[in-house]
Amino acid sequence: MTSFALRVQCQSRRGIVAAISAFLAEQGCNITDSAQFDDVETGNFFMRMSFRSEDGRSLDDLIGKFEPVSQSFDMEAEFFDEAVKRKVVIMVSGFGHCLNDLLYRWRIGGLPVDIAAVVSNHMDYQKLVVNHDIPFHCIKVTKANKPDAEARIMNVVEETGAELIVLARYMQILSDDMCQKMSGRIINIHHSFLPSFKGANPYKQAFERGVKLIGATSHYVTADLDEGPIIEQDTIRVTHAQSAEDYVSLGRDVEAQVLARAIHAHIHGRVFINGNKTVVFPPSPGSFASERRG
Repeated sequence: MTSFALRVQCQSRRGIVAAISAFLAEQGCNITDSAQFDDVETGNFFMRMSFRSEDGRSLDDLIGKFEPVSQSFDMEAEFFDEAVKRKVVIMVSGFGHCLNDLLYRWRIGGLPVDIAAVVSNHMDYQKLVVNHDIPFHCIKVTKANKPDAEARIMNVVEETGAELIVLARYMQILSDDMCQKMSGRIINIHHSFLPSFKGANPYKQAFERGVKLIGATSHYVTADLDEGPIIEQDTIRVTHAQSAEDYVSLGRDVEAQVLARAIHAHIHGRVFINGNKTVVFPPSPGSFASERRG
């Protein structure tokens, strides 16, 4: 049996869940996991379902037959095959801890993506990436060549068919044009618990303020720096005795974990952008299982 998922968002109305459930039952599908959220402030409804096609229905067949249901509720609906790995381009600068973490998770099957390429503005991680049989592209970025550099990056994305860009501590600000072109498809890891301490050196800012918690935030990238809808966050406790350099070291593990969780949520279709916020549904049973031990 093939496992599919359905994502739905629309204005909240009576009968949405009943209509979707009845449709899937009529098509010989069995629902295995379901989550929904009704935002009373905006009137928006969000839903994600996992289901098995017990009668061998194809994805195209389900999409076509669901159209009347979708139109009756003015839905944005997306079906996808949960077994198909989504193509991702990872971008990195001088800090490699998030890249290393993602490569390990990818290698053991704990993060079910197809890493189509790695792009960097430095050569530091070329050998690491190539040793994983992943194409590596060094694209230097300066003020003078930024439009050309971003065009080259977008060529990599388009030629590989990547659906998602992951900024794994890529320390260059993307242009408004690129942010708009890839809206909802660029995930960043920021080494701070946003909305506090934005910008390039948040650990120094946090140290100067004497905070007792530092954290990391993964969010969608928008034209407003570090203002995009937040997907995932976590924190770690620090004390007055630790330095700004300690904060950097302590933050690495949190950054890597938060970014991986955000990517996992996105590729499984668990994240919905809801204005300047997100709705993030819990993971389905078994979705964290790795294919190999190491």
